[in-house]
Amino acid sequence: MTASQPVQKPIPIAGVHHTARPTWKLAETVHFYRDLLGLPLVHAISARGWGPEDHADFLHFFFDSGNGSTIAFFYYIGTTPPDFVEVRDDYRYRASHTAWRVTSREDLLAARAKIEAAGIEVKYQIRHEVIESIYFDDPNGYSLEITWQVRPFGQVDLDDAARTMEAAIALEDAGATTPFTKIDQVWSGKAGTLAEEFEKAGELEGVA
Repeated sequence: MTASQPVQKPIPIAGVHHTARPTWKLAETVHFYRDLLGLPLVHAISARGWGPEDHADFLHFFFDSGNGSTIAFFYYIGTTPPDFVEVRDDYRYRASHTAWRVTSREDLLAARAKIEAAGIEVKYQIRHEVIESIYFDDPNGYSLEITWQVRPFGQVDLDDAARTMEAAIALEDAGATTPFTKIDQVWSGKAGTLAEEFEKAGELEGVA
């Protein structure tokens, strides 16, 4: 008994190469990632503006974050930060973040100790479902996470994810007539789907 899953083959990706964000704090960003976190500075692109005529000249530089991944920044020369990058004490602002993986809880705690020893505030440590994470900010106010996944995803996770998203999308589609405002609506939709699946499974057993 499983929820519907996509049938197409995934695109042939091999993991994350880099995430990228703008910075107007060049020296502080390099010091934070290279000197405090210890991520090697591995590449820097220096270029005239690309595309539109008003595109500023820039630096695009990369720090090694392990297993072939990097975290990168754009420094737009001679520009000032636009309003949309202003740091906000808002959970919707913090939703955009980079999460790095460690392979054990011991490594997670070691990472926390190193970060705090470097004078960086760990905002909180929390375990939610299958991951435990620490969170902290870089000099730009960007949220960073280091996470340990306590167990691999299994079929139960795939099935639950499919039911969850199907219920939520149905609620989003019906938003014009029934406002989608609470997570309880998703749980109710999933319960209905499960009840239908159990009923169908019972009917099949009866036939067998």
